[in-house]
Amino acid sequence: MKMNHRLYLTNIASGIFFLVLMGTLTLSECESANIIVIFTDDHGYADLASQEIVNDVKSPNIDTLALGGVRVTDGYVTAPQCVPSRAGLLVGKYQNRFGVETNRDTLQGFKSEKTIAERLKDAGYATGMAGKWHLGATDEISNHGFDDIYYKVSNHPGLANFDIEGNDQELGPEKSGLYHIDACSAAARAFISRHHDKPFFFYLAYRAPHVPLDPPQKYLKRFDGQMPERRRKALSMLSAVDDGVGMVINTLRQYNIEDKTLIFFVGDNGAPLRISMEDTPGQGPGWNGSLNTPMNGEKGMLTEGGIRVPFIVYWKGVIPAHQIYSQPIISLDIYATIEAVSGITKTPQLDGVNLMPYLTGKNNDPPHGSLFWRWSGQAAVREGRWKYLKGGDRHYLFDLGADAGETKNLIREEPIVAGRLLSTLDSWSKTLSPPGLNTGRSSEMSRQANKFFDFYLDKQKVTFDRRQPDNKTKTAKRKDSKTLFEMRDKNNDGKVPWDEFVGNPKGRNINALRKRFNALDKNHDGTWALDEIDESVN
Repeated sequence: MKMNHRLYLTNIASGIFFLVLMGTLTLSECESANIIVIFTDDHGYADLASQEIVNDVKSPNIDTLALGGVRVTDGYVTAPQCVPSRAGLLVGKYQNRFGVETNRDTLQGFKSEKTIAERLKDAGYATGMAGKWHLGATDEISNHGFDDIYYKVSNHPGLANFDIEGNDQELGPEKSGLYHIDACSAAARAFISRHHDKPFFFYLAYRAPHVPLDPPQKYLKRFDGQMPERRRKALSMLSAVDDGVGMVINTLRQYNIEDKTLIFFVGDNGAPLRISMEDTPGQGPGWNGSLNTPMNGEKGMLTEGGIRVPFIVYWKGVIPAHQIYSQPIISLDIYATIEAVSGITKTPQLDGVNLMPYLTGKNNDPPHGSLFWRWSGQAAVREGRWKYLKGGDRHYLFDLGADAGETKNLIREEPIVAGRLLSTLDSWSKTLSPPGLNTGRSSEMSRQANKFFDFYLDKQKVTFDRRQPDNKTKTAKRKDSKTLFEMRDKNNDGKVPWDEFVGNPKGRNINALRKRFNALDKNHDGTWALDEIDESVN
């Protein structure tokens, strides 16, 4: 009997592929791994003890992950701001491709994409999240693949469909009464306990050390030395996060699944320093107490201080311990890596790469030829040690291998390198929505961004209007907003859409109401959420 020649070749190719796959993955990796992604908020590059940059941070549990796995020195996120950074993480593509460049952009593009949680849910994974969302209405989180929801960003009741004991409840107010960071940690423990006997994915998005700086005394008393009060509060919030990471690790060990669980720990963008790092009283807007040292710049910039973040990858027994990895990688790689270790079908349109061959020593090449950014009038590309940065009509070239702090602009000394990188960046920008380097939100830089560039890159003196409302005024405004929110939130679901906000439109000034609503709806998703009162800067 003759064998079909095409079928014969197909069987050979399939066999070769299987042998190659088995040669590059361990037994643990061939099973469906559990995945936990821990995403901190406005967390500066310096602020883990394992970074070995500052000596006032206390992070023993996070350091356990770093020592037991890989600490990445050149780990990036896709934007220097919350919403786009989170959108890119969960979708695995540069968020500019689907129109989410800044916090002010519509989220329609994000809603049309399939998140990693959706992919894993379809593959039979248990999926859950705790903490910050900021990608649309909180009662729509389940639309993006998360079955277990514990939304909590402040010490007001959050929104959850399970409690910290692991019991199901109807989606509604969470009533733990715990400090928001502790509540999210307890929710993570409950989720793991609920689903330890099947593959799971959990997204733990702490609102820390983002303002308002609100740590309770039990964490503040861990930092009793002389330091700015904002610094003390940021370190205290990070200490609460560290306790939560310890709780997660201990729960994995309790169920003997630590070696079946891949953990990522990443910041969403750099810390906001507001140039002066002024230690203003209170919890609100301004420097959040975190540090980007030795990186230049801050949140809201495509300098290293805005986009290079703490980045740790841990998988006991699979990823070798005590590694310091210095090739550039990006948060987009998390999605691609999860695809590989979960066994779900690979998505060809992803911008990230599977990190496992690189972190296990099977591939010593750089994971990326180029990394790209476009955000609000700024754009950048990194290739190897070179980074080209454009801010408005200003252009910079840095050798990050010799100058990670971006102190010496080599644009004149290396015009050929600069020209090549600009051409590469321009070509990439034409694949975005909208295309180009100077379109949409990227048509020009904000006034604040120009001052940042003046100060951090061009070494100019910068003056600010430092007049701020006194604490009494700020407290009154916040109280007024919360009172209005409670009045408008008729069904107590933690969100106020436009129709609830306007109520009966008869005889009302709709234009004025629309303007007020748009100002309150900070991420412009069509819903005013409770966290948009507490989060003055996102």
